[in-house]
Amino acid sequence: MSPPPLAADANTAGIVLIVDDVPENLALLHDALDEAGYLVLVATNGESALARARQSLPDVVLLDAVMPGMDGFEVARQLKADFATRAIPILFMTGLTETEHVVAAFAAGGADYVTKPIKPAEVLARIAAHVLNARQMKQARSALDAFGQATVAVRARDGKLVWQTPLARQLIRSWFEADLGEAGEIAPPRLLSWIHNAELARRERREITALVTADGQRRLLASFHDQTGDEEWLVVLREENDASAIEALIAAFRLTTREAEVLYWVIRGKTNRDIGEILGSSPRTVHKHLEHVFEKLGVETRTAAASMAMSKLRAGREG
Repeated sequence: MSPPPLAADANTAGIVLIVDDVPENLALLHDALDEAGYLVLVATNGESALARARQSLPDVVLLDAVMPGMDGFEVARQLKADFATRAIPILFMTGLTETEHVVAAFAAGGADYVTKPIKPAEVLARIAAHVLNARQMKQARSALDAFGQATVAVRARDGKLVWQTPLARQLIRSWFEADLGEAGEIAPPRLLSWIHNAELARRERREITALVTADGQRRLLASFHDQTGDEEWLVVLREENDASAIEALIAAFRLTTREAEVLYWVIRGKTNRDIGEILGSSPRTVHKHLEHVFEKLGVETRTAAASMAMSKLRAGREG
């Protein structure tokens, strides 16, 4: 008597897309996966597989290597070429155990393979492992976003965007969409140029300064976080907005609009004369506003006021 299929627990159950042109294989796998707690989608050819994957973003694609028309290798290549589906692990199903076919499966982007005839217990065990790994990676990227760390990995030698957190992808599209091209797989020229300059600075042991891109009252800051293998640079993106920061200061400290504006420019390191020129006021008027700010914050110096205000703004971004 064969052992019962491995059940997927609450941490691994997810959506599985099965792609196979043989109805008997689909039925066997569908029943086993459904019993294990997965939501199962099916496709019988390459074109419908691509459409379903892009629409539903499954946790795993279980893909037949040999199908009429578009074969599994081409389906995998197209899934990996699309940013929306690139991170989905692909498990090939094949009766072709010759070395060149196994190599072709991995070259096309496959994460694993199982051989036919299919053994449901083996398929379930492999799927559970890949779903768990994929979800842990997704959670890690979401956690970065939750802590305000919009992070992107860029391969320096060819500018390829290896991965991005959702927030980083949103910021890059918002600031550089005209430079991304249709596929959106290559870093914007300005960001890539900054990475190359940062590489040079690092080799020469100089400080790596942040990239600042401005658009009116908005600014996008890109700063170096780390370097991984294969020359991949981890870059943290942060958007700043003068108007939203001033509104946050008004709410946090019950300041007037003008007091909040003065405090904001103090945070940015401006002198009273600088602030007066920005706001169209005299340095004396700025000083008077600043005295009111000190009183409301309960501090006595510009440094203390700036430190308290920066802490409040940082807490607001991370909250």
